[in-house]
Amino acid sequence: QVQLVESGGGLVQAGGSLRLSCAASGGTFSAYAMGWFRQAPGKERELAAAISRSGSSTYYAGSVKGRFTISRDNAKNTVNLQMNSLKPEDTAVYYCTANPAALRVVVFTRVSEYDYWGQGTQVTVSS
Repeated sequence: QVQLVESGGGLVQAGGSLRLSCAASGGTFSAYAMGWFRQAPGKERELAAAISRSGSSTYYAGSVKGRFTISRDNAKNTVNLQMNSLKPEDTAVYYCTANPAALRVVVFTRVSEYDYWGQGTQVTVSS
């Protein structure tokens, strides 16, 4: 069973940048497809970005495409989310997620597809 710990959240002004990191332990990291979800107050949890086991496939929500970049380092058991040009509507709790994947190139995009979740890290973007 994999444990996930997020870091890097905080308060930033609109137009600024943040880099979220997720450290995984307790499993074979390269066997898991990973994702970053976010949940704003009063809203459903939504996918921001996802990445395959190998890192060769990625997926971005339309609202973050071109501003966010997901990456992973299988040697360090980490997955990162670089967030640029942040907007107030990006304010949310961001969650790192993992799911075992049989194929190296598959990405998962739905909440129900992920078995493991971190505790979340708060990102607040002020206008």
